Amino acid sequence: MIHVIAVITAKPGQRETILGHFRANVPAVRAEQGCIEYGAAIDTEGAPAIQTPWGPDTFVVVEKWETIEALKAHGAAPHMAAYAAKTKEFIASRVIHIMSPT
Repeated sequence: MIHVIAVITAKPGQRETILGHFRANVPAVRAEQGCIEYGAAIDTEGAPAIQTPWGPDTFVVVEKWETIEALKAHGAAPHMAAYAAKTKEFIASRVIHIMSPT
């Protein structure tokens, strides 16, 4: 299994714009062969003091894929290219961590 944590930071005030496009793309991603989990998360309000918040412009995408090949196919999928084109102008930064369980 492959784990992916993608940290997406929007330009100020644009997180919800990106998330709208993200939500529209989720059904296509979840239908991909090898997709186990794919969803976005934001800071929880009222969390304990141990939380280190990402802030109002950032969201995290949590993904799980059966194989690295499935992840590579996901990256090359036409719906991902369309999503990237729709959101490119709203993104300030994107950091992707690809990991294997220990």
